[in-house]
Amino acid sequence: MELLQQHIQALIFASPQALPLHEILVVVQEALQPDITEADLQAAITSIQSQFKSENFAFELVEIGGGYQFLTKGAYHNTIAIHLKQSTKKRLSQAAMETMAIVAYKQPVSKSELEEIRGVSCDYAIQKLLEKELVIISGRSEGPGRPLLYGTSDKFMDYMGINSLNDLPKPKDFKEVENSIGVTPAIEETFESQNQ
Repeated sequence: MELLQQHIQALIFASPQALPLHEILVVVQEALQPDITEADLQAAITSIQSQFKSENFAFELVEIGGGYQFLTKGAYHNTIAIHLKQSTKKRLSQAAMETMAIVAYKQPVSKSELEEIRGVSCDYAIQKLLEKELVIISGRSEGPGRPLLYGTSDKFMDYMGINSLNDLPKPKDFKEVENSIGVTPAIEETFESQNQ
């Protein structure tokens, strides 16, 4: 029974959303024994729930959304909220976003090509993108000095909310932004102000 509980805990912990009882049953029957019943499973889940009710644990096993999921206990919600607030402040800078866009569209691309396109040094932006694992080193160029080549990672896909690079907008989809700074006044306005 304890082995069954450990497998159930691992399965629920690894799942990104609540796992329905029938899905858990199918998996544990294939992984452990085909003769495990739904009653055995329910008994194991009840035992796990009572185990995690202890104050020694900051999370509990909850039946939610038609399945089971590990959730943080209410006493710790403020701590989690502070963490989430701080992590949202760790957004990418404009320079990092521009660099990441160039890598996404031109990959594999070298640092010198990035800098030629952006017109400024990209050392810091590349370093931040590598730290956040949004960009990876994808190899070396065959050119002089064999510079490193950069490409996007799977984490980039998650960050951008896309399944593949084909989901990125095409350059033709971008609209030209009209420049509102330094717009010259209409000829009529210029003429009227000169005659006053």
